[in-house]
Amino acid sequence: AAESIDLHKTNILNYFINRSTNASAELFNAKLKNFWALVRGVRDKKFHLFRIAKFYG
Repeated sequence: AAESIDLHKTNILNYFINRSTNASAELFNAKLKNFWALVRGVRDKKFHLFRIAKFYG
């Protein structure tokens, strides 16, 4: 546990000092993963990128 805390101490302290987290990035990644699960099997990549831009943009 001590090694893990020492390894991540910058991020841990950053949370307590600035109250900043990477929650927004994690939320976007979860939404993107869910989107790709919904369109699994479709082969048109341009269409996928268009839908991502319209759906999450």
